[in-house]
Amino acid sequence: MFNATNQAATARAAPQTESWRRVFSPGKLTIGLLTPLEAYPDSPFPTLQAHQQLAKQTEEAGFASIWLRDVPFYDPNFGDAAQMLDPFVYAGYLAAVTQKITLGTAGIVTPLREPLHIAKQAVTADYLTNGRFALGLSTGDRPVEYPAFGIDYAIRGERYREAVALINAVHQGRFPKMDTEYFGTLQGNLDMHPKPVNGLVPIVAIGRSRQPMEWLANNVDGWIWSVDSEVAIVDILARLQEAAGDNPVPGYGYSTFFDLDANPDAPYQRFYNVARIGRNALLERLLHHRELGVQHVALNLKPSQRSAQAVIDELGEYVLPALNGD
Repeated sequence: MFNATNQAATARAAPQTESWRRVFSPGKLTIGLLTPLEAYPDSPFPTLQAHQQLAKQTEEAGFASIWLRDVPFYDPNFGDAAQMLDPFVYAGYLAAVTQKITLGTAGIVTPLREPLHIAKQAVTADYLTNGRFALGLSTGDRPVEYPAFGIDYAIRGERYREAVALINAVHQGRFPKMDTEYFGTLQGNLDMHPKPVNGLVPIVAIGRSRQPMEWLANNVDGWIWSVDSEVAIVDILARLQEAAGDNPVPGYGYSTFFDLDANPDAPYQRFYNVARIGRNALLERLLHHRELGVQHVALNLKPSQRSAQAVIDELGEYVLPALNGD
């Protein structure tokens, strides 16, 4: 086990920045998009055509966030190469073509990366975006990647926890000291700069990340899972509240593959992991989920039968204003 001094307290204070509240805010529900910002239902590979314009369109339409995925390799058994580009490099690019939308990772496959490099890359993205970056961390969903990096898949949960502690130590501590089991040793003679613009880079757990509820409730600022069942949402939020006690409860959201039906009155349908729905039923569903306590929904447009441009326009015209009370 690791020992640490001069690092953040176990229970994190909820971030108070405008960028964070744009995504996670009690009593509100916001929508973000996962990269790539396009529909590519019949191929594992996106085109990445017009992705700069689509990022700007997403921001102008009023979406809260753009989430960049971390997929080091194409696994034919999985069938999706995501945006193909490295998420941190891509975050730097998107920082230059957007002004206010929150940019985040969903999520960096933490056990496969050196956490000090993650910390440096995250604080760089935070600086380049003037504090509108959120660090989403995961253990990944493709076990086949682990042998390529020489990492034991069985200990991914332990590596994840230790990496989060190490990232927090160098982001929030000054010349921190820390001994780790899976990574290196900080001896108190090194300090990472720049420090986060707003004092910390918000950390979002992506997926369950092999962590108990008690750890999630007290060590991350937000949590995005793939669970959107209303019964499950009620249970998850109750357990998070209980585990957090008197401390702030992480903002909860979910992600889903998404296909916006051209018929605005089409009902909600689930095809394996794809939600197909018209905008009227979608709005009704989201308003109910907001009442349950969901704060954010991240949509993946890969399976969309319509273009990303059309979906972004329709959601921006009809759904986002209604969620915002406009």
